Amino acid sequence: KKKKKERLLVIQMAQEITTCLPDYYKWTQYLFIKLYEAGLAYQKEALVNWDPVDQTVLANEQVNEYGCSWRSGAKVEKKYLRQWFIKTTAYAKAMQDALADLPEWYGIKEMQAHWIGDCVGCHLDFTLKVDGQDTGEKLTAYTATPEAIYGISHVAISPSHGLLHGCSSLKTALQKALVPGRDCLTPVMAVNMLTLQEVPVVIMAKPDLEGSLDSKIGIPSTSSEDTRLAQALGLPYSEVIETSPDGTERLSGSAEFTGMTRQDAFVALTRKARGMRVGGHVTSNKLKDWLVSRQRYWGTPIPIVHCPACGPVPVPLQDLPVTLPSITSLTGRGGSPLASALEWVNCSCPSPFSSALADFWMPVDLYIGGKEHAVMHLFYARFFSHFCHRQKMVKHREPFHKLLAQGLIKGQTFHLLSGQCLKREDIDFTGPTPVCAKTKERLEVTWEKMSKSKHNGVDPEEIVAQYGIDTIRLYILFAAPPEKDILWDVKTDALPGVLRWQQRLWSLTTRFIEARTSGTAPQPQLLNNKEKAKARSLWEYKNAVITQVTTHFTEDFALNSVVSQLMGLSGALSQASQRLVLHSPEFEDALCALLVMAAPLAPHITSELWAGLALVPSKLCDRYAWDAGVMLQAWPTVDSQFLQKPDMVQMAVLINNKACGKIPVPQHVAQDQDKVHEFVLQSELGIKLLQGRSIRKAFLSPRTALINFLVKE
Repeated sequence: KKKKKERLLVIQMAQEITTCLPDYYKWTQYLFIKLYEAGLAYQKEALVNWDPVDQTVLANEQVNEYGCSWRSGAKVEKKYLRQWFIKTTAYAKAMQDALADLPEWYGIKEMQAHWIGDCVGCHLDFTLKVDGQDTGEKLTAYTATPEAIYGISHVAISPSHGLLHGCSSLKTALQKALVPGRDCLTPVMAVNMLTLQEVPVVIMAKPDLEGSLDSKIGIPSTSSEDTRLAQALGLPYSEVIETSPDGTERLSGSAEFTGMTRQDAFVALTRKARGMRVGGHVTSNKLKDWLVSRQRYWGTPIPIVHCPACGPVPVPLQDLPVTLPSITSLTGRGGSPLASALEWVNCSCPSPFSSALADFWMPVDLYIGGKEHAVMHLFYARFFSHFCHRQKMVKHREPFHKLLAQGLIKGQTFHLLSGQCLKREDIDFTGPTPVCAKTKERLEVTWEKMSKSKHNGVDPEEIVAQYGIDTIRLYILFAAPPEKDILWDVKTDALPGVLRWQQRLWSLTTRFIEARTSGTAPQPQLLNNKEKAKARSLWEYKNAVITQVTTHFTEDFALNSVVSQLMGLSGALSQASQRLVLHSPEFEDALCALLVMAAPLAPHITSELWAGLALVPSKLCDRYAWDAGVMLQAWPTVDSQFLQKPDMVQMAVLINNKACGKIPVPQHVAQDQDKVHEFVLQSELGIKLLQGRSIRKAFLSPRTALINFLVKE
């Protein structure tokens, strides 16, 4: 409890992280060096998307469906370049297994599991020779049966493998051996760094190997396809699996693994490979390592010095961050490869990594990310967390307690038949359907994620200038649950609804201020029994709303329901008599709670209204700090007397889709449609509105505490 209180105090402080600043990317460089030292960051030739205009590598997401750059519009080229990779496959099995311990995340777990794949094999490392001479190049290849590695016959690579392209010293030798459409034996020999066995490299006829592999180990003992290839090319191999009379498969001719069962040999051999840093990390045949380098100026510099004599050398930790060079020292659009050493490396000594601080803040309480990040950004965040945990840098293994996969705000996109997206100023909207202003060609209209390349974004400044920023925030929050998409159209019913609510908040607070500053002091004892009962009802309603709104903010993040609940509370307060407004502590307390709970949603209007409340004399409740703004108030809590009662939910009752009122329903039955149905029929509201009417059907929405009765008119 003490730690939780401390965290709450710290969280109240303003915290902002800007990932493009050196104070932040110093730590990404620190982690990169840690990965490099652990053998998990490496370079190899890779086929990348190259923008010939911007002279930069593009991620797949930055290439549109027509093969053009999202920024320059140039036709993207495929190019082999030496790239940095992070060996995320090393943590595939651990991350796959850990999914079982995580809460259900809107289908995200299944997407992660599918992305990782079935972790049944591993990669092993090979050095490469030509004519008996070590070339200094390495090859990593996958096998689903590493326990049978002593039965290897060859290493297969696809025709698109980086060794056949780019700057590899083996490029010429391999291309000479290549005959398209045939399995080709090459003069390149691969030496297994674990067993020291030497086998030939074979270029496969088919362009794609299984999964997403571009190289695999041929083991005839466990693959009929490898057997056929080895026999066709005349490659020698050994049978290394024997089956005992009881059906158990054991290893033979496999050095210290001979006699082991296949399962035991799998564990022992992969463990030895990992210990020697020559592969052995259990992974799938579909998961690829993470290509992280980009050839563009504005990215975080990779903290590796490329020395002609020593090769790649990590920058000393005390010299981090390696900052971006001054833009004035660059030549050309892509930038000079070397800037002034004094200008480029000029930083103060960083503080050491603090495990205590990391353990205090981590895991993150809530991760918010769209489903488009489910198998990429989220996967890499989990990878880094697993890595830091195994390095004993942090206590936690998983980085996030909860996840909210939010929907997208989509804009209208106008396509020509060629696929080109048009700007709104290039469209004629005067007819029944939009057409191209220049050619009068009919346009295809779709709703898509807003982006500059599709010309379907909305300028926030224009919308804010027209409606106000609080209104826009409320519209976005109220239009749909956070996990659902919103089609951006401010002419929908949601916008007028939130505008009316803000006007109600203003008039409600103004009415209270005017009543309390009219010259008559509040005297709660003047209220009669009927008025006290109304005040008690407001008190109960306020506590019920605090309960539900707090749950929405902290548990299910149904912010659209938060707005609905607060609208209901403001409606109840608006119906209060003038005597309740003047004399009731319950009215004052409920109004204050309403503004504090609305403040995260509409901070500007609530701040102004709160400033007005602060000036009201003779206040009846003392739970708020009137010398501080609304954003600094303690969150409203449920009164202890209310907690002693059974938890109640204010269930909204609709008849033929029209709101008719609310009734209290015990929390423990609020999820049961039949019981809620019965409670409504027995309530005063139900007897008045539904008795004697033919109910065709009832629909319960437990999340929004709503039941809708469809009845015959």
